Amino acid sequence: MRTLLRFGKNTRLRFVSHLDLQRFFQRALNRTGLPVAFSQGFNPHPLMSFASALAVGWTSEYEVLDFRLSAPMGRGRVEEAMRQALPDDLPVLGVRMVDDRFPAAMSLVRCADYRITPEGESAPAILAAVEQFCAAEHVMGVRRTKSGEREIDMRPLALSLEAREGSLYARLMLTERDTLKPDALLLGLASLAGVEAPRARVHRLCLLGENAAGENVPLMEWKNA
Repeated sequence: MRTLLRFGKNTRLRFVSHLDLQRFFQRALNRTGLPVAFSQGFNPHPLMSFASALAVGWTSEYEVLDFRLSAPMGRGRVEEAMRQALPDDLPVLGVRMVDDRFPAAMSLVRCADYRITPEGESAPAILAAVEQFCAAEHVMGVRRTKSGEREIDMRPLALSLEAREGSLYARLMLTERDTLKPDALLLGLASLAGVEAPRARVHRLCLLGENAAGENVPLMEWKNA
């Protein structure tokens, strides 16, 4: 049996790295008293993974931890144990129990919703460039990876984009092959507007997977059919 745990990462912990977050959750799972399944070998650790790593400095209300249990447990018992083990700045926002045949959460992620709030003098120009971005057939940019940089067409990777109330609301591709990160989007908008890319606050609103009908649905609601 596996648990999909939806949690948030609030402002006070935004500079905690993904590696530190991983270590923290390992310790938190050890404290729950739940029958968490462990790896074998000289250094056993809980069998767990995150659907998608969150960049340092970002906040979120839709992170998903996927961990395995060695015995069946009720959803309510698991949720209560996790609430007690986690601080207020890592709030538990939902729990779903799935069987071992359910696909790994990280394999389901197709895109993510973000609220991106640019700051500084160039912010109005960034927001105004959204219309030009959406009307364009191609918007070229650079994707930075561990192996270096490569040119990408950002336009098809932004599934939706709008500006309202001083922020950008974007649905961006998030797969191993096709990814558009908020900072790259800002660089593209800045290039269109002819300004320097501003600093921005990034908040992840949702992680989504594609269902059998080809629709993007929140990860915690994804079904095989």
